[in-house]
Amino acid sequence: MYTAHWRRHISNSLLKYRPARNFSQTTSASSHLNPPLNLDPSLQALLKDVDISLTRHNLSPRAPPKELDVVPYDHSNESSTDFVDEIESELDRKSPAALFGSQRIGAVVLPLELQNSINLLITESDKPQLHLDAKRLFQDGEDDSDGDWFAAYNVKYRSHQQNYRHRERDGTAFASVALPAHYSAIRSVLEHAKHRLGPDWSISRVIDWGAATGSTLWASLHTFYQKSGDEVDIEGFKIADSSLASYVGIDKRDGLVSIGKRLLQNAERNELNIQWQRSYREDDRIPRDEGHDVLAISAFHLSSLPNGLARKQLVKEMWESGAHTMVLIDHSTTNGFENIAAARELLLKLGKKELESGEEWSVSGCHVVAPCPHDGKCPLYHPGSGRSVCGFSQRLQRPSFVRRTKHSGIGHEDIGYSYVVVKRGTRPVITNTNTKLGRVGAVGMRELRKQNEARTVVKELTLHSEDEAPVEDQADAAESEPAPGPLLNRSPDDLENALRQEAYSWPRLVFNPLKKVVTLS
Repeated sequence: MYTAHWRRHISNSLLKYRPARNFSQTTSASSHLNPPLNLDPSLQALLKDVDISLTRHNLSPRAPPKELDVVPYDHSNESSTDFVDEIESELDRKSPAALFGSQRIGAVVLPLELQNSINLLITESDKPQLHLDAKRLFQDGEDDSDGDWFAAYNVKYRSHQQNYRHRERDGTAFASVALPAHYSAIRSVLEHAKHRLGPDWSISRVIDWGAATGSTLWASLHTFYQKSGDEVDIEGFKIADSSLASYVGIDKRDGLVSIGKRLLQNAERNELNIQWQRSYREDDRIPRDEGHDVLAISAFHLSSLPNGLARKQLVKEMWESGAHTMVLIDHSTTNGFENIAAARELLLKLGKKELESGEEWSVSGCHVVAPCPHDGKCPLYHPGSGRSVCGFSQRLQRPSFVRRTKHSGIGHEDIGYSYVVVKRGTRPVITNTNTKLGRVGAVGMRELRKQNEARTVVKELTLHSEDEAPVEDQADAAESEPAPGPLLNRSPDDLENALRQEAYSWPRLVFNPLKKVVTLS
């Protein structure tokens, strides 16, 4: 009986599913393709274009824009191009003195060796976290606008444990944001000092207070090189091409120093000796007569020191190091400028005290090379109440990693800085202050010709006989001969050396000139 009941249950179940089978058969029968339609060829082309556009619309998100590739420049045809001739004619418009006084390096481009080192560092890091760290350290507020980014590093942590957790991340963010900006400003100052002091000024050893991730190290390596200036390709410059023999970096911020060491791991250094230490030691001192090729420098570090006593101690260490050239750089803020002005005042005071002591040194005293044209009191320095800042600006062509870290599409940025370059020895004295060499350029020559033409007396035409011998008028002969002067008797090198000595007394523009208003120092 149980078996019969089970058979009836299965039979009823099969009857319930029969419509579904019939529906399946009907669907299968109607699934045959319809015969193709004979469409007009123009309509077929239109449908094909629409299909292609819809297919492209559903593709994956757009790929990021490609970066520019560095193509080696062929210098063989440089002299024959019209572009170079146009540049030379444009430079000839200025007088030699104006050209010497206005020479600058332009926008700074980070060498590929440094870019590759920083790119490798960023590749090994957490990029979203890197952007957050960069905003936390170098941006004021939550907005991603470029105007809120700064290059000052003044972070303070509550405990050593917190400092230890953040030091590697902070160092990576510093190398991605602050190092390129600091590098450009330091390069600008060193190149200007090199221009002002002449080809005889060479540096083989650098002592750096506030080394951080090595901004000064890289800038010094790319400023002092073995080849002549015409043969150097700065973008492809390598550490091995530098004439620097020794570098001492002094900094207590272990996180920044560790990143600075990592940036040098894959670089070929040859015989360059690099040392990192937490403080200045007595054995770092150099005898005074051996310091002619030694540079003592501190860049963007004075503002990070806790008080004036620490800043004063740093400046004294630079003076006692034995280096003949001392450079201090800080941000072009009120605080940064006051730090530079106070350091300048202290160095001049130490130099004056040394001259008055009567002790015999191989070189005594000191003087300001740049930017001041004097060794007197700074007219803009009023501690605590000053509003004016003696500052300068340097443009940097942003590498790709800077734009990506800041989430910005702008290809350049400007960094403001204040600085002073001090050199041991008394200030050069100009014996003849009335000489003004190199004051006439192409524009001045055209004006002189116009004045001569205006003074020329109009002469009447006379009949000329072929039998008469040609006679040159004395006035015409005098005009055709160049006027004698010191400029014509000097070679370009001699003229540049004379202008270099004369530039010690040239006034400096300390503010952007306004219409009919110029402020000089």
